[in-house]
Amino acid sequence: SSIFAKFTIDGHSGILRVKPGETLDYETTPTHFVTVVAKDGGGKYKGKHQVLTSTATVTVNVLDAQDMPPSFVGTPYFGYIYEVSVPGSEIYTVSAKDGDQGNPNLIYYSIVNGSDGVFDINSTSGCISLSTHPSMLKNELYEIKVKASEVGPNSQPLDYDITTVTVRVVDLNNHPPTFYGENGPQSKFEVTMYEHPPAGEILRGFKITVNDSDQGANAKFKLRLVGPSRVLRVVPQTVLNEAQVTIIVEDASGIDYEKGPTLSFKLLAVEIDTPERFSATADILINLLDTNDNVPIFTSEYYIARVPENSPGGSSVVAVTANDPDSGSWGEVKYTIYGSGSDLFAIHPSTGLIITQPWTSLDAEMRSKYNFYVKAEDSEGKYSIAEVFVSVLDMNDHPPEFDEEFQEKTMIIGTAVKVQAVDDDAESPNNVIEYSIMTADPDNAFDINADTGEIQLKPFIKSMEIVQNITKQKDCKWSLVVQARDRGSPSFSTTAVINIDITEATPLKGPMAAFLMKSRDNPLRALGIVTFIILVLVGVTVLISTVMYMRNSKSNRIMPVRRIIKRGPRDQQTWKFKIPVIKLSTPAEKFLISDPVSSPPQETSSPRLKPIPPIAPCLPPPPPSNIRANERPRAVPTISGALTSKSSKKAKPGRRKEGNISSALVSELKMKLEQKINENNQGYY
Repeated sequence: SSIFAKFTIDGHSGILRVKPGETLDYETTPTHFVTVVAKDGGGKYKGKHQVLTSTATVTVNVLDAQDMPPSFVGTPYFGYIYEVSVPGSEIYTVSAKDGDQGNPNLIYYSIVNGSDGVFDINSTSGCISLSTHPSMLKNELYEIKVKASEVGPNSQPLDYDITTVTVRVVDLNNHPPTFYGENGPQSKFEVTMYEHPPAGEILRGFKITVNDSDQGANAKFKLRLVGPSRVLRVVPQTVLNEAQVTIIVEDASGIDYEKGPTLSFKLLAVEIDTPERFSATADILINLLDTNDNVPIFTSEYYIARVPENSPGGSSVVAVTANDPDSGSWGEVKYTIYGSGSDLFAIHPSTGLIITQPWTSLDAEMRSKYNFYVKAEDSEGKYSIAEVFVSVLDMNDHPPEFDEEFQEKTMIIGTAVKVQAVDDDAESPNNVIEYSIMTADPDNAFDINADTGEIQLKPFIKSMEIVQNITKQKDCKWSLVVQARDRGSPSFSTTAVINIDITEATPLKGPMAAFLMKSRDNPLRALGIVTFIILVLVGVTVLISTVMYMRNSKSNRIMPVRRIIKRGPRDQQTWKFKIPVIKLSTPAEKFLISDPVSSPPQETSSPRLKPIPPIAPCLPPPPPSNIRANERPRAVPTISGALTSKSSKKAKPGRRKEGNISSALVSELKMKLEQKINENNQGYY
């Protein structure tokens, strides 16, 4: 039937009722959904007769009533009695449920007939047991009528159901497997041991024996350990009649106190080839003792902290955390720090909070990065290490500073002069400087680069005539006040007075001029480079002189049967070098360099002296004929030539080449002279 056949509604009051003759069944339909339509009396709307309606859905929940009897679950029922059973042995357990699942009543069990006084049933569990010895049984088959009755709130009997339990008496497998301890049958075995035993170790704390008193196939059963996978295994796995049960560690990682202080297993013995498949169960309980098997572990391998500079001593830096799951004092962690830079910091030994030392003053300009190590250690010395990185945040605590508050600068028209201020702050934008002109005399004559501090004349000032005209007209000093301001927050600034000496000079050409132009504001740098070049030249000269000296020393060795030729002293001319000295009367004259080695007017016409070539010595006279045999022979040494020359007053091009030619000529003459002496000596002997 449809839903509309179940319900009716009063058209005026709106009361919803169950239609007469219909019933609601919780077991069939526990919930109904009814749509109710409301209509008005109708009327004209926009020239038409219309009836307006509205709908609503009513949900009807059916309450379960005690209208269904209980029913047995899992029928039919069969039980067995063995000749060796004892009074009280369990034969079978029946189970029934109230048909009214929405509001079930309690079920009580009873035997109606067929027990012949040899069977009892538990009124609440439904367990049927033997009440006498099997030898007293007269039949091999019993049909027991079992009644399941509902009991109301006031213990009054209600609906009931009856089923039949068939019990057969057999003379077969009548001994289930049984576990025994040291004192007899036992269903629970317990042992206490330390965690993490080695794999393969036998748990000798368990004394377990299993037995099945049947014979043959009825006494064959399997042993199985149910619990955490692959942690323990049982030996043997198949038993005939009786065996000593051995439990062996298979996976030691599963026996961990931190995972749980106890381990529970079920030891099962199940018959293999019997239709009854009798079984026995024993509880295996392992109580674990903790060991210090864990090291403290930091929550991170490294920690990053940022601390503003100038923070007071004792300021918090960062909190580190290490966890040790061990129990007791083994799980208590002590923190220490060490490493370069750690002397400025301290750590609380228990909480792991890192702070600055009371006397610590962090300065980003002195050092902005610190890193050190933190150590977490338990009571037995097991530890782990993490690294801490501390960045000191730069604060704008230094104003820009000029080298001098009053500066003198020389400016060549068309070029720039540079002022520079230094901000000792460590990071941008605190150390980024912006330059500006505060005041200038004359006004509107200078421009400044805000980033580099380069000062230039306005483009319309192109010559000294314009400068002189402005000076005459305005009676100005050509000076300005330059401000250097950093970009930090708060911002700091400083000023300097720059006096400008403006000049006009003919620019030099060539690389030397470019170098001087670049170095006009930094004469010390130019002097350093010139000094370096001179030192290199001196070093090369010393090296060449050393080589020549070694060569001459080798060639001047005294040879046998030579005579020593003594020559009178000879005037030698020496080379004289002059380093030009430039004196500048004004800063701008350093760009106007004249020839520093020009000769005086009275010496310009004198010709430059050429170096005098060396004069070869005369050959030694032949030896006297009356030389004695025992007379010690004398050797003639080789003679080294040298060219000397006076430095002219006026430097001319090609001077360096002449020096090289002179050196080459000396070497050639020396070689020819030594060759000639050797030839004469050979002819003489």
